[in-house]
Amino acid sequence: MPYVEQMKLVPGMTISEIAAEMEKAGVLGAGRLGKAVKVVTEMFQNKNYTRFLTLAGPIVASGHRRIVCDLIQMGYIHGIVTTGANVTHDLIEAFGYKHEIGTSLANDDELKRKGIGRIYDIYIKEAAFRKLEKETHKILADISEEKRRNIATYELLWEIGKRLRDGNSILKTAETKKVPILSPAIHDSMLGIHLWTFSQLHPLTVNPLLDFNKLTDMLFTAKKSGAIIVGGGVPKHHILAANMLRGGVDAAIQITFDRPEAGGLSGAPLEEAISWRKVRSGGKLVTVIGDATILFPIIILAAIEKIRQAD
Repeated sequence: MPYVEQMKLVPGMTISEIAAEMEKAGVLGAGRLGKAVKVVTEMFQNKNYTRFLTLAGPIVASGHRRIVCDLIQMGYIHGIVTTGANVTHDLIEAFGYKHEIGTSLANDDELKRKGIGRIYDIYIKEAAFRKLEKETHKILADISEEKRRNIATYELLWEIGKRLRDGNSILKTAETKKVPILSPAIHDSMLGIHLWTFSQLHPLTVNPLLDFNKLTDMLFTAKKSGAIIVGGGVPKHHILAANMLRGGVDAAIQITFDRPEAGGLSGAPLEEAISWRKVRSGGKLVTVIGDATILFPIIILAAIEKIRQAD
């Protein structure tokens, strides 16, 4: 049985070097982070992997938009599964609004009077959502009626991304690189409401079965399947459930703040999915417990740094 090695920190160490020290420390938080970096590095280096990123929680609102774009640009991610909220907030920034740093101690009645919505300590103006509705309706009207009558979510998001000018937009970058963004619960978002309001006036049918066709096509042709799971919820389940059809995901990490005892999916360790055939036995699996807004950029940067050092 291996021993815990005491970490040694030296001024000037890189993130990847710190992660390597953490990996030696066992299976508690530091050890899990180090192992997650190792798994992500292998996924990024091995060209046999078809790699998916799932996003739940306020990833865009908390400042991680450019990280996702860079992963797409560098070819590290082949598909994204996300909540409608992250798509919504990407569009809000693309249409010229910014997320503001506020306080969790705010008077919410006062914020309501001022037309400000709060995501813990991040603020967004209600005007941003009015702009979102106006611009979304304009873009939808520009898509041919024939295409709108039966369109996959990823195709709809590509059509929207194609019409954006913001080069830092996830949707714009994904469309340019032809990386599909799947949002199986897109209707559960402000963008989803705006899609619905448009559909009350004009033909629009978003068909989620077409998205699952795209996802399974990618998985059935994949030599290996890898997943970076940020948060839980629908995006986590969607990618794992689809992988069940090919015998399970080969390698995955998840970053979650949720606990497993209540039996919910978001807090379930990845090993639990072995019994459902959603991940392969003996696969490379790491569950990192903590705040994804902190851990996600550290893991990604450390993995990319290791790859560049090896080159």
